Amino acid sequence: MSEAARHTPRVFSGVQPTGVLTLGNYLGALKRFVELQDGPMETIYCVVDLHAITQWQEPDELRAAIRSVTAAYLACGLDPEKSILFNQSQVPAHAELGWVLSCVVRLGWLNRMTQFKDKAGKHRENASGGLYMYPALMAADILAYRATHVPVGEDQKQHLELSRDIAAKFNNDFGVPDFFPLPEPLIGGSAPRVMSLRDGTRKMSKSDSSDMSRINLTDDADAIAQKIRKARTDPEPLPDTPEGLEARPEARNLVGIYAALADKTTEGVLAEFGGQGFGAFKPALAELAVARLTPITNEMSRLMADPAEIDRILGAGAERAAAIAEPILAETYDAVGFLRSRRQANGQDSQ
Repeated sequence: MSEAARHTPRVFSGVQPTGVLTLGNYLGALKRFVELQDGPMETIYCVVDLHAITQWQEPDELRAAIRSVTAAYLACGLDPEKSILFNQSQVPAHAELGWVLSCVVRLGWLNRMTQFKDKAGKHRENASGGLYMYPALMAADILAYRATHVPVGEDQKQHLELSRDIAAKFNNDFGVPDFFPLPEPLIGGSAPRVMSLRDGTRKMSKSDSSDMSRINLTDDADAIAQKIRKARTDPEPLPDTPEGLEARPEARNLVGIYAALADKTTEGVLAEFGGQGFGAFKPALAELAVARLTPITNEMSRLMADPAEIDRILGAGAERAAAIAEPILAETYDAVGFLRSRRQANGQDSQ
């Protein structure tokens, strides 16, 4: 029996409220979130605003971004009755457990994290301590709910592996076997790795300086069509088999996007378009993208017009999340040896 099998099967994941979410976020994460909420496991999805402030955020823009990500969750099909939806800062257990786990994680482990090096760049000495300790907080996000499974992209796989190491070390250091599960990654599936429309070797990113590199979930039909029409390609026609895409990153990216939006395989897309040029393929992709994304964009706009309702949904979700996390945090404090009353799931202290 695996470590995860000894705990309630539970999925946790989150998205940072930094910038407008993109087609890459939708196909790589949100679409998968929706699929998982109808499965056998509990699903908890968070707007990770504590992570967002590891780099400077304008407060008013951050508030708007938190609501925008929540609107995207809802517009893409997440149901607050089926899944727990909330923003991280409303559940103090994340920050509290994050401190405990920052005392468990080793500096040598953190020094191996490539994402810190990528984000800090040449100005490492000016990076925030929060950015460096990001993986410990990510571990707390997951372990505060004893989540057993985490849908992650390749860029977060290293952090999840560190979360497993932190969980194992806590269990061992404090003599509490199986206290925390070793969360298992949910990688891949039908979700493609969506790349930039301007450079097929780079991931589509909401922080890219070029708006033409990505399709935003807030783009209207004209913008979507224009970006696909101007997407970088090569002069060759599409091949008949996936093997023909191996040395053609831009072609592979557009075919992958079409396949994901149409719920088809790459083979199925090439069976339809193989031998045709991008003059035929791009209009078909634009039409499909507009058909799939416009309802999401319209629903996001409707939701953002009622911020009080978004705040209500986040607040209700935070109460449900805290009901799970607070007892686990209390058990953690007991294991560590803190002298304090134990907080129960109903929020009352007892001796």
